[in-house]
Amino acid sequence: MYREQFSLEGKVAIVTGGSRGIGQAIAEGYAEMGAKVVLASRKAEALEQVKAKIEASGGEALVIPTHMGDMDGIRRLVEGTMDKYGTIDILVNNAATNPIFCGTAEVEEAAYDKIMDVNVKGVFFLTQQVGKVMCDKGSGSVINVSSEAAFCPTPFLGVYSMSKAAVNMLTKVFAQEWGPKGVRVNAIAPGLVKTHFSQALWGNEAILQAALNSIPLGRMAEPEEMVGLAIFLASDASRYMTGQVILIDGGREISA
Repeated sequence: MYREQFSLEGKVAIVTGGSRGIGQAIAEGYAEMGAKVVLASRKAEALEQVKAKIEASGGEALVIPTHMGDMDGIRRLVEGTMDKYGTIDILVNNAATNPIFCGTAEVEEAAYDKIMDVNVKGVFFLTQQVGKVMCDKGSGSVINVSSEAAFCPTPFLGVYSMSKAAVNMLTKVFAQEWGPKGVRVNAIAPGLVKTHFSQALWGNEAILQAALNSIPLGRMAEPEEMVGLAIFLASDASRYMTGQVILIDGGREISA
């Protein structure tokens, strides 16, 4: 009975930023649990490598290259998924960007716009479009990947922190509106995870040591350590949970 609650057998899941890091790990985890996974990110070649890995393990995956700052691309992602599978059960908004590492006084408009377009606007409109499918059928789970930076500003990542704080509220707004229609919306807020995206942090020895000193578990996370929570939120095991932003940070918040 309880084992079945975590199954994703036959479900269709879109995972953005699915070519590496947390997105890749979640995509592979979903496929292992039985979902048909639609992989989306900017680079088709990298997505094809993830698809091949999933298929080699007996799973099913579809590649649809997508830039989350491109509204036409978002529309094509949804249409391509519907053309192939006819439905969408799970959406993981994992894709994000942060092209700068500086104080807010030094942020230029182009960089600000890029961060907000991908991290907030893209998430909003992809969720909106996928939500129409989910609301029409009366079920679905949206999982947004936020960040611990949404709760406490991270030095030199001010605009990124702001964008992730917006994702937290976006999560709650959609959850409130769509709960009566059977659609759940939650978020995962990772701490320091060893990915290419966060290399500017863990690649600097001084920054890394300061971070580790504030983490009770005393280490960074690996991308695979985000997968269990992502499976839980996508599955029937969490069917009474919506509007939540769950920190998975090695205990760093309690040491702040």
